Amino acid sequence: MIAITEKRHYTPEEYLALEETAEYKSEYHDGEIIPMTGGTTNHNQIAGNFYAYCKLAMKRQNYKIFIGDVRLGLPRYRRYVYPDVMIIEGKPVYDVDGKTTVTNPLVIVEVLSKSTRNYDKGDKFYFYRSIPEFREYILIDQERYHVEQYAKTAENKWLLTEYDGQEAVLAMTAVSLEIPFLDIYEGVEFEVEDESPAS
Repeated sequence: MIAITEKRHYTPEEYLALEETAEYKSEYHDGEIIPMTGGTTNHNQIAGNFYAYCKLAMKRQNYKIFIGDVRLGLPRYRRYVYPDVMIIEGKPVYDVDGKTTVTNPLVIVEVLSKSTRNYDKGDKFYFYRSIPEFREYILIDQERYHVEQYAKTAENKWLLTEYDGQEAVLAMTAVSLEIPFLDIYEGVEFEVEDESPAS
């Protein structure tokens, strides 16, 4: 007879305590702790570029900009995640654990990877929409010049705008800012398929 091992479920408090001393980051999905995989150099470059551009362009404005190591709490769905970039208007509203988990982003940016693409576009976006302050979701492709932007309208509808091509300019709606793709993708090297004819 084969013994079935039950999957361990953790409380949010247990997860937060473990995360304080962990050597690597993990997300919390309603009782389950999910280790985060390492990102590609393109992923890192794009997230860093976006953060740096916003940080400089929005200097001395009433916004806080955070990059991937700041945790986001989603209490309605018992989840803790690490978005690639977040923009908060005014002061951060923190979760119960002090100053490590924010709850009120205005803008969330995710750099898409093959392993998380469907999750970022589907369930994760659904969970993010539980945040009252959330107004703009930006999904950046790391394999080509392509961005999907979801902007919340005054009628509480989410409007999708897609941007393509190296010369495109992302026009953000929740903040007054335009970001050229040349700045978003600076230093990024796309894989080029070998098109040489077979001998």
